Amino acid sequence: MRIAYLTGEYPRATDTFIQREVTGLRKQGIEVHTFSVRRTGDEHMVGPEQELERQNTFYILPPNPLKLLIAHLLLLIGSPNQYLQALKLAWSTRQLGLKGTIYQLFYFLEAGILAHEIKQRQIQHLHNHLGTSSASVAMLAAALGGFTFSMTLHGPHLFFEPYRWRLDAKIQQALFVCCISHFCRSQAMLFAPFEKWNRLHIIHCGIEPSLFELTSHQSDRKRLLYVGRLAVEKGLPILLEALATLKSYHQDMLLIVVGDGSDRPKLESLTQNLGLSNNVKFVGYQSQGEVRNYLQQTDIFILPSFAEGLPVSLMEALAAGVPVVTTQIAGVSELVEDGVNGYLVPPGDSTLLAKRIDLLLKDPDQRRKLGTSGRAKVEQDFNIYSETERLSKVIHCALAGKVEAIRPN
Repeated sequence: MRIAYLTGEYPRATDTFIQREVTGLRKQGIEVHTFSVRRTGDEHMVGPEQELERQNTFYILPPNPLKLLIAHLLLLIGSPNQYLQALKLAWSTRQLGLKGTIYQLFYFLEAGILAHEIKQRQIQHLHNHLGTSSASVAMLAAALGGFTFSMTLHGPHLFFEPYRWRLDAKIQQALFVCCISHFCRSQAMLFAPFEKWNRLHIIHCGIEPSLFELTSHQSDRKRLLYVGRLAVEKGLPILLEALATLKSYHQDMLLIVVGDGSDRPKLESLTQNLGLSNNVKFVGYQSQGEVRNYLQQTDIFILPSFAEGLPVSLMEALAAGVPVVTTQIAGVSELVEDGVNGYLVPPGDSTLLAKRIDLLLKDPDQRRKLGTSGRAKVEQDFNIYSETERLSKVIHCALAGKVEAIRPN
């Protein structure tokens, strides 16, 4: 089997779960060709895995004008009716207004390049990660090229603007849809006709637990860790407020912030204003190996987000036996069980967040108990090998005209 994988930007340091999925499918014997709308910047090349994937990925932008023209001309000549039907689909699913129409034209042009390349490589099926602009390109490419497509839905941003991104049309056109959690699937069901519900499968973003050694917690350590983008939706100001209240009780605590983003200058400024310069260290993007090293030195992993899908960073922390404190949003509770392998707090509540961090910093036995339980949870439900095996079955069944179970036990 030969399939294509598309994302808006691949590979990114923040989307290592997609790289793991691609690798997992290749181990299942599927030939996976990676495509990306835009070329990834050097800031995301944090390890050899990213560099190798970038070298082997086909980038649609920036387009060669002559190749763009040839691609669309060959698609039109090869199947005029198919081309016109794809153009009709592009028009009917555009965002209303001049700006939306122009963007849809760009997506259609990009889709032509992608469809032509996929047909040249004799690829059977196209799968897209994330349901916004790259999914629009994937849907139109499949219509232009006459092949099937599918997509993985994550959220949360897609569910903020489902009508803008015509989630209903994409689900209708897709051969099948992968949802990363039960919560995600429930949101997709809102925009899918009943007869398509059995095509909405739950495929977790998985990790490789064997890469993570269990952390040995020591009572004299007060190390905290955050891994993720530095963006407002991640709730980092709430975490900094919580640490400011804890500083007098835990003067030797240190939060390592792994990641980068547009809000980094503001967060560094807030850190200084709260008197936390000696308690918070920003280290930028790090490779997967370096993140694992940080987890080995960590007592508590904290993710105070306002909006998430099902964070891979939480899976990695639990795999390393690190208890987590995070917010009770979206599908997070499907991974983190309050009081079992971590603590869930209301988003935006710095007071309760501080209390849960304080509790764990004072109780190494509880940290060890929660961490052990977390490791078991990830091994059972979020192992990349079992998830890609399940995805492989879904793909094979769908292309054979069959329907695989939603989430086999």
